[in-house]
Amino acid sequence: MEAATMDKTYFTELAEFNRASTAQVCSWLQQISDEQWQQPVVSSFNSIRATALHVVNAENAWLQRLKKEPVVRLDQDFPGSRPELLALWEQTSRQFRDWMEGFDAIKLKEPFSYRRFNGQEYTSRYYQVFAHVVNHATYHRGQLVTLLRQVGFTAVQSTDLIGFYRE
Repeated sequence: MEAATMDKTYFTELAEFNRASTAQVCSWLQQISDEQWQQPVVSSFNSIRATALHVVNAENAWLQRLKKEPVVRLDQDFPGSRPELLALWEQTSRQFRDWMEGFDAIKLKEPFSYRRFNGQEYTSRYYQVFAHVVNHATYHRGQLVTLLRQVGFTAVQSTDLIGFYRE
């Protein structure tokens, strides 16, 4: 899709969708037991905790890159509690939305250079990064819905974008 057909409003809406969906998933993750949080699962990551940590780590890293701040990676041995990790995830999603609201729309197509965790440098356009951040989180939130069902938590509902637009 060409960026000319997208505008800042579109990305601001996506950032708000990301924030709202993250809040919904975090509310479910706060309800499960510690055993369910840590239970081994077969997925991209070996537990619900590891999946949530990955999403927080990625979203936080992208936000730091966009803000031109040093990227601080969360260690897999994150010492914080589940409520602390979930609060960090919700805070990061709010900060991404707020950053997007303040973004200069003229820069949507401009190149944005960044380093991945492996040190490799890349350049993408801002709009591509924005879309990626939301898409990546959406993908893993979907995994979390499936993982929650696998560990016996079934009080989940859809976090699809169309549902967000319907509200």
